[in-house]
Amino acid sequence: MLEIKGLNQFYGGSHILRDVSITAEIGKCTVVLGRNGVGKSTLLKCLMGQLPIKSGTISLNQNEIQTLTPENRVREGLAYVPQGREIFSMLTVEENILIGMARFSAKKSSKVPEYLYELFPVLLEMKHRRGGDLSGGQQQQLAIARALAAEPKVLILDEPTEGIQPSIIKDIGRVIRKLADRGDMAIILVEQFYDFAEELADAYIVMARGEVVASGPGAEMQEKNIRAMVAI
Repeated sequence: MLEIKGLNQFYGGSHILRDVSITAEIGKCTVVLGRNGVGKSTLLKCLMGQLPIKSGTISLNQNEIQTLTPENRVREGLAYVPQGREIFSMLTVEENILIGMARFSAKKSSKVPEYLYELFPVLLEMKHRRGGDLSGGQQQQLAIARALAAEPKVLILDEPTEGIQPSIIKDIGRVIRKLADRGDMAIILVEQFYDFAEELADAYIVMARGEVVASGPGAEMQEKNIRAMVAI
C-alpha cells in the first residue's frame, strides 16, 4: 500500500500542494481527478522524487521513501509513466523495455518477459521497430510495458489516454483493469477523460487548488456527481 500524509510542496512562494493525503491500496485502481493546474502532475512528480517536498511523508508498505532518490524509489517498487510517454525514440521497442528492466536490477537481461507481450501484442509485432516510428497509442503501450518491466508494487500513470485513438484507449483500459485485478500492485491513475477514469476507479480522489476536496469508492462517483466537480 502507498500512503501519502500531509504532503506540501511550493514553487517559489506559491503553495502548490496543500496537506495532500492519499492512500492507494494493492489490487485497486485509485483515480486522481481535477481540472487543469490543480497540482495532479506535480503530485506524481513529488511521489517519484522529481520534485522536492516541503513536508509530509510518502510510505510504501509502511516504509518511508520520501528521502530516497528517484532511482531508489523505483527499486523500492514505484513505476511512473509520465505525461508525454518519454520513450527512447532511437531505440527499438525491445531495447526500451529492457532498459526498464535494468532500472531495478543489477542483473542484465536480454529477454523481455512474455507476459508483457501478452498484455500488448502489438509490441511483439513491432519489437524490432524504433520507438519513434510507433504511433502515439503504440508509444503509450510501450511506455506502460517499460514501467511494468520493473515489476512495480505501485504503477503511476499520468493521463495515459492523452492524444490516443479510441480503440487503443479501450486496450489500455483493459490492461489497467487486468493489472489491478491481479492483486499484486496498486495503480494510481491521473486522468482528464472522465468516462475512462470512472469506469476503472475502485477509489477516487478529486483535487482543487492543490488540495484533496473529495474522495471515496469509485462506485459512488455517479451518486456524488463527481463529473460536475471536474468539468472544465
